[in-house]
Amino acid sequence: MQIDWADPRVIAGAAAVVVMLVLAIVLAMRWKIQRTARLRQRFGPEYDHAVLTHGSAVKAEAKLEDREARVEKFRLRDLSVGQRERFVASWAQVQSHFVDHPRAAVTEADELVGLLMLERGYPDGAFDQRAADISVNHPRLVQSFRTAHEIEARVGKDDASTEDLRVAMVQYRTVFDELVEAPPPTGIKAVA
Repeated sequence: MQIDWADPRVIAGAAAVVVMLVLAIVLAMRWKIQRTARLRQRFGPEYDHAVLTHGSAVKAEAKLEDREARVEKFRLRDLSVGQRERFVASWAQVQSHFVDHPRAAVTEADELVGLLMLERGYPDGAFDQRAADISVNHPRLVQSFRTAHEIEARVGKDDASTEDLRVAMVQYRTVFDELVEAPPPTGIKAVA
C-alpha cells in the first residue's frame, strides 16, 4: 500500500504525530530540569561533588536518587533527652583530651560520631557509604565529615600536623552538633 502524502488526512495524521513527539520532548526536558533543580536544592554542594565524582550530571543524579531510596528505608530516630545528654558529655570528654593528646582525641571524635550515627539509625559500614547516607538528610555536613575523616586517616601515618588535628576536631564538632540535635527529617518516620 502506498501513502498518498497529498491526502489531507495523511498530512493531518503526520502533523499530529510531530506535535505529539515535540510535546513528549518538551515534557521530558521539563521533567529533567525539575529533577535537576530538586536534587540541586536538596543536596546543595554535594550535588556538584557527585557530578565531579561520577563524571556527568546524569550519572550523579541517578546515584543521588539511589542514596535517597536507600536512606528512606532506614529507621532514623531522634535521640531521647538522656541519650543526648550522654553524647554531649562524651563529646566534652573527647574535646578535653585534645590539649594533651590531640591525635587520640581526633580518633575518639571519629568513633563518637560513628556511634552517634548508629544511635540515630544510620547503618554501620565503610566511610564512603556512611558519607553518602548522611548526605541525604545533612548535605551541608558531608564535606565537614569527609574533611575530618581524611585528617583522622592520616593520624595513624603520623602525617597530620597539630593544625590539621584542630581542623578535624572543628569539623567533627560541626557534624556532631547537628546530629545530636537534629530530629529526623520531615517525611521520615521517627522511631522511639
